[in-house]
Amino acid sequence: MLLKQKADTLGIASSSLCLIHCAATPFLFIAQASSSLYGFEKPVWWQSLDYVFLTISFVAIFYSSKNTSKKWIAVALWLFWSLLLITILDETFELGYFSEAFIYVPSLAIVALHFYNQKYCKCKDDNCCIH
Repeated sequence: MLLKQKADTLGIASSSLCLIHCAATPFLFIAQASSSLYGFEKPVWWQSLDYVFLTISFVAIFYSSKNTSKKWIAVALWLFWSLLLITILDETFELGYFSEAFIYVPSLAIVALHFYNQKYCKCKDDNCCIH
């Protein structure tokens, strides 16, 4: 299955696009504030991209964690994905537990872990994979 083989590539792409999305948000605020009187509300379509990237990264991590040769990679991927989920929920519901910039921590960690997994943790056959 192609998704099984390219899960890390999908994860890298998704997390990288998520980082770009997060980095562009302040610029969107500036543009919106200068062109409207409605304040700093994010458009719904822009905020929904958080959940699109979260869903894509879930699928990528699901397949990567099933096909890695290192158990700690799978645990770390899920840990940082959970942290990303909590951070996005915190931002969505405006709970204020995390700084806006904190979202970069789990996103960058997921990218780095996918790169590491892609380079060093690939199974040659199904015998070495943790299922």
